[in-house]
Parts: sequence; C-alpha cells; structure tokens
Amino acid sequence: MPKKILLVDDEPLILKGLKFSLEQDGYLTDSAMDGEEALSKVFSDNYDMVLLDVMLPGLDGIEVCQRVRERSNVPIIMLTAKGEDMDKILGLEYGADDYMTKPFNILEVKARIKSILRRSQPSHEALEEKRVVRVHDLEVNCQSRTVALAGEPVRLTAKEFDLLQLLITHRGKVYSREELLETVWKYDYMGDMRTVDVHIRRLREKIERDNARLEFILTKWGVGYYFTDKD
Repeated sequence: MPKKILLVDDEPLILKGLKFSLEQDGYLTDSAMDGEEALSKVFSDNYDMVLLDVMLPGLDGIEVCQRVRERSNVPIIMLTAKGEDMDKILGLEYGADDYMTKPFNILEVKARIKSILRRSQPSHEALEEKRVVRVHDLEVNCQSRTVALAGEPVRLTAKEFDLLQLLITHRGKVYSREELLETVWKYDYMGDMRTVDVHIRRLREKIERDNARLEFILTKWGVGYYFTDKD
C-alpha cells in the first residue's frame, strides 16, 4: 500500500516540486500551507510521514511538531531555511525525527524519507530478536515498536525507539556518540554528535522517574551511554 506523506510549507513552488517528485516515486501526498491546517490534517487523517517547514504563518513548525507529538508518533522531518545549530536542535527536542536545511537536494529528501520509513517499520532483524524486553517495570516490544512504563504507554519518536531498542537489547554495552550516530542515523545523517545527547535526554525525560537517580539509561563519563545491566 502506498505511503502517504503530508507536505507542510507556505511556499507553493516548494510544495509543487515535492509533490511532483514524491508522487513519481509512488507516494501519496497531501499538503498544508500553515500550522493550523497542518494540525487539522494530521489529527483527521493517517499519514506515514510529515515534512514540516519551520517557518510557517501563524503556528510555526516547532509548535506544530510539539502539538503533534502530544498525540501522535508519526515520523516528522523538519525543513528549515536557517542553518544555526540551535534551530536544528530545538526541532529535535520537540520530537522531530530528522531535519534538512533549505535549499535541499530532492534525492536526499527521498533517501531520508525511505530511511525513516524503513526504521519505523518492524525489521526482520528486530523480529528475530527477543520480541518483548522487560527491565524492572519498563517493557519494550520490538515487534510492535511500543513501550510501556509501569503499565502506561510511552510515546517515542522513531529515532528515540531505535536508540532505546539498541541499548536495551545490548544491556551493559557502552556506546560512544559516534557509534550511536553510525548505528542509528547511519549514512543519512550529516549532523553533529549533540543530536545524540538531545535524544538521550528526551528518552530519559520519558522513561526515567528521577534524573538524580537514573534507573535505565546511564552515562559512562568520557565514553558514552549504556542501558543498566542490573535486574
């Protein structure tokens, strides 16, 4: 079944170009030109991906992303004309899965879309792994890509889940930032290592009960991150 992508940008020429190119590859597309319209469409339809511009009239892309994340785990790629690191990190902090800076190459856009859609689906490798991993009262289902803490569902972005799955299925193994970028973001990502710290912090905010006494995702100072091996 064709994947459906919502394109959100206030520049008609960009929407037209993205729509034409993606539909040539077999995707279904829909579009919105401001933040309110984007939210209305996300909450009333089922999309497999959202390409979301940061600079929008009314609600900007950061606020749209934040509101979407309150109710949905749909993968989001932020599009920004700004090159400042802080803008990119802010986008990721509010739940975006990736970002691209304008002007962008349409071939790279397609590659990012394919990569994120592939990771958001259960892989054969994941199915062969232990399907449900439980540590204390944290439960990670590697097949359905769902997480629960003390019986309550925890909403994660695709990248956050990928990080958690990698760490929890290799408990006690310390991963450097470089190794996490290479394993989770692979060749598609051209950003810096602070992105790993942002995602780890977001994961901790969602699954840790006390940041002063971390229970699950721990830091080996000067080396990297690991998931506790203590039962």
